[in-house]
Amino acid sequence: MVSERDGRLRLRVLFEPGIVLGPGKADLLEGIRATGSISAAGRRMRMSYKRAWDLVVALNGYFDTPVVQTSKGGSGGGGASLTPFGEQVLAAYRRIEAKSAQVAADELAWLRDRLSHDGGAPS
Repeated sequence: MVSERDGRLRLRVLFEPGIVLGPGKADLLEGIRATGSISAAGRRMRMSYKRAWDLVVALNGYFDTPVVQTSKGGSGGGGASLTPFGEQVLAAYRRIEAKSAQVAADELAWLRDRLSHDGGAPS
């Protein structure tokens, strides 16, 4: 596994222009799973409800099966959850991340060992 000390991959999967699955969307899906709410998941990420909602709409539009399901508000308020397919999408993305980090670990460590000790500031 790659440690923060060695470097970190921020993997974005570009399926075609405009269809991208990356760490932000994956984190949003995890937040929805944890909170049962798009707005709460967005707040956890310091993102507006509109931005979180737009990302959910995009994710649901990417695939032939919805990733997130929502329920309308009412006296108890609305909610959101990952569909079984959404759980699979999130798990697949996290597996891709983990495998990529494992494969890249030695190269990232090599690069990290060669970083300037002054953080790249000009002398």
